[in-house]
Amino acid sequence: MTEPVRVLLVDDDALVRAGLRLMLGGAPDIEVVGEAVDGAAVADQVNRTRPDVVLMDVRMPVVDGIAATRALAGTRPAVIVLTTFDADATVVEAMRAGAAGFLLKHTPPEQIVDAVRRAAAGEPVLSPSVARTLIEHVAAAGDRAGQGRRDKARERLASLSERERAVAAAVAEGLSNGDIAERMFMSVGSVKAHISSALTKLDLTNRIQLALLAHDARDD
Repeated sequence: MTEPVRVLLVDDDALVRAGLRLMLGGAPDIEVVGEAVDGAAVADQVNRTRPDVVLMDVRMPVVDGIAATRALAGTRPAVIVLTTFDADATVVEAMRAGAAGFLLKHTPPEQIVDAVRRAAAGEPVLSPSVARTLIEHVAAAGDRAGQGRRDKARERLASLSERERAVAAAVAEGLSNGDIAERMFMSVGSVKAHISSALTKLDLTNRIQLALLAHDARDD
């Protein structure tokens, strides 16, 4: 029997935590293993409960969700930032900090449940509006930075094998592991291995950061 996805809830609003617990509790393959009311308590709770996924609020009184996400970089759980707003700076800052996804709190319950499963499987998680915000930001940043940003990104990607670069480019297109496997005539396991190897070589936390870097290296 497959082990359930272990989830840690981090939000200073008790009603939000209760709602998320109730929502996730209806999924037989998901288990809420702990709660934290501030980012300052996240590291300790992660060490104690060993979650696969952390649902992280952004605005908290002592340590905010971005700082708490950054502190978890390189550790096991995938972090989904869950908030009420999708301001450009917040979305990009969360992704750069190492978040595996970014969802708005008004996202339908079934989509949040699905997002938890996808994050645990190593897939990126973004609300459609958030995805548009991120793409627009990256495109605008590329226009402003011009050739300098592209050269820097290409220099970093040069450390990858040809196959890893091809997979990174496909990730930047938003393709799933299954889509990449079909396009490149390889198994899903091989795709995951190439992504993992690329992340290690580039000292990145997740595939969204890899997608940002690969996007920076493009001509268009």
